[in-house]
Amino acid sequence: MLYPRAVPTPESFPALSYDPAAHAALLADYCLSAAPGERLLVAGGVSGTPLVRAVTRALLTRGARPVVRLDYPGQDDDWTELAADTVLDEAHSADLADVEALDGSLRILTPEPGTPGDAARRARLTASRAPVAAIRARKKWSLTLYPTAHAAAQAGMSEAEFGAFVMRAMFLDRADPVAAWGEVREMQARLIDRLTRADTVRIEAPGTDLTLRVGGRTWANSDGKRNMPSGEVFTGPLEDSAEGVVTFTVPASYGGVVVRGARLVFRAGEVVEATAEEGEDVLRAALATDPGARRLGELGIGTNFGIQTPTGNILFDEKIGGTVHLALGRSYPETGGTNASAIHWDLITDLRGQGRLTLDGELVQEGGRFLE
Repeated sequence: MLYPRAVPTPESFPALSYDPAAHAALLADYCLSAAPGERLLVAGGVSGTPLVRAVTRALLTRGARPVVRLDYPGQDDDWTELAADTVLDEAHSADLADVEALDGSLRILTPEPGTPGDAARRARLTASRAPVAAIRARKKWSLTLYPTAHAAAQAGMSEAEFGAFVMRAMFLDRADPVAAWGEVREMQARLIDRLTRADTVRIEAPGTDLTLRVGGRTWANSDGKRNMPSGEVFTGPLEDSAEGVVTFTVPASYGGVVVRGARLVFRAGEVVEATAEEGEDVLRAALATDPGARRLGELGIGTNFGIQTPTGNILFDEKIGGTVHLALGRSYPETGGTNASAIHWDLITDLRGQGRLTLDGELVQEGGRFLE
């Protein structure tokens, strides 16, 4: 069986409070596998200081050398608005040398309200940071989220409810969360066994009929090591293979701006039409970042059926069981993907309801549920 038969309901949840120390221990031991002497970056916003401190303490007790970097709310907005052209468009050699000297990194998302700003200048800032991101991606890395008040509001929950949601999504309500992530790994390995035998993937849903080729590419088993929480399998589709149209039914954000109802038409792997019900200017600016931004770097299939409702945060939403996501831009090299870009922007479409996923003509998922 590829998915849980029963989806937990809020009524069945025990009382639970967010615990930064438990979160930090999972990150240090399971996600980063911190070793003595390793220089590990811990980066996040100041609103996530409780988790930043807990991770720093956890790394220190394991003999590592944490490097802490905190951002203030609106920091990227200030860079986008005020940076001189040379600052906006060029990575400094010291930044490159600094990331080269790291053994790994942890990025803690701390969602806060943003301002739209100039989408084109934001794209230039993203492009200038691509060399730093490329070096960081060659080393071990992990991404997680601290439950800020803004993130809770985005998800339509109270802070306490969202904190408990985050804990459960990471299996920190279990006696042995690492064992729970092992179960996820085994379930996804069975799914990957089937996906690896496929060459053509077809995604169908209202407003969507897209085909991709994945033959010869490697499917990654996202088991919480790099994303915490996780629950997805993904690969890099052949760069010139995307044909058809896709409508993304789950809202996404880019540079703090919400994009709803994005619709992309692909020919020979490249976006040739792009519209959106909201945030179309941001969508077009992202696509104009560089040539690779108009091609796909990832096809992902969400497998976490314990996450059922979009929260407004991609770290959770792309894992929703019964969804697929496509990333514009940069491929992950371990999948065999070769697309290069400064951006990697995941966009989600929901297959629950009238969606279908077909492999080489064989229906394997319908209405968001895998067929046995």
